[in-house]
Amino acid sequence: MLKQTVAFSKDSSNLFFHILTKCNLSCTHCYISKDQHGDNTLDIETIRNWLFLFSNRPALNKGDSNKAGQTNIIFLGGEPTLHPDLYLAVKEAKRLGFKSITIDTNGYLFHNILEKISCDEIDFFSFSLDGATKETNDAIRGEGSYDKVMVGIQKACAKNFSCSMIYTVSDINIHELELMPDLIKTLGIKRFFIQVIGIRGKSSKMEGKLQVSKETWLNIIPKVAETIASHGIMVTFPKVFLDKTESFQCAGNVAENYFVFPNGRVYQCPICEDFPLHSYEIKDNLLITTPKINEKDLFGLTIPEGCVMNKIIQPQNLSYNKKGDPEHQIACCMLKEEIFI
Repeated sequence: MLKQTVAFSKDSSNLFFHILTKCNLSCTHCYISKDQHGDNTLDIETIRNWLFLFSNRPALNKGDSNKAGQTNIIFLGGEPTLHPDLYLAVKEAKRLGFKSITIDTNGYLFHNILEKISCDEIDFFSFSLDGATKETNDAIRGEGSYDKVMVGIQKACAKNFSCSMIYTVSDINIHELELMPDLIKTLGIKRFFIQVIGIRGKSSKMEGKLQVSKETWLNIIPKVAETIASHGIMVTFPKVFLDKTESFQCAGNVAENYFVFPNGRVYQCPICEDFPLHSYEIKDNLLITTPKINEKDLFGLTIPEGCVMNKIIQPQNLSYNKKGDPEHQIACCMLKEEIFI
């Protein structure tokens, strides 16, 4: 079994493309804010123009003229399958030569999306499930959502689509994470993503502590990840807490990640998405740098706690000793670990 920290790279980019903010569910930890991200649904021509924009930006590697070929694209919402032209967006991304294409979905798979694209046109359908039982998942994501996502995975796998699963960990559902290996080992999924809840959107308005402690995270996450990986499933999860021998590095300074929303805002750090701190905005199909102060001005700040954004926006997972010094550093939220056979 192999375990590795996935280093940031200038030779690879990720485009998280929210083509709408509408959703059929109302998850308690939803990060979408229509005030910040818009409530419009992009038409297919705009989607095509924006895909071209990100496939035609300056090369990440000066020796490579294929910009799309260095970029992984993830179609998101809201619920992206609610968009009637999602299949056309996938086909356009494929035509432009994006490195990989993923659809993040809640499993309802609207507009017969499985009938309109082929498994050769998409790398992954990524299904969200936030509990090993109906009781826990449906309390977070909505009644009936557990059954829907399980049926959705079965349908997608039956058509030979590669499928993955996302489990967003919080203090509400981490107690069921240890049940997930037995649940998913026969589903046919190829990747399992553990995400840590971000205190933004609806989560920022919820009472109580949602983020799990360092002790709980380190006691549960690596162990569960190894168990799932033993079934031949690649597991990816955020680093979160840096070891004392590790140095903090901000993805905003090193990698190229773009979080695009229907109102044209483009962020580089997902923690900032509750605020008008976006680095760029799209106007007339051009990527425009926003004036100071924006998130870019914060990427270069150095603090003992590690991630500046975490300290400012979601400090709940920080702790300090009696002298007032931080007991640990928080990693960039984009820093991931992988475990696989």
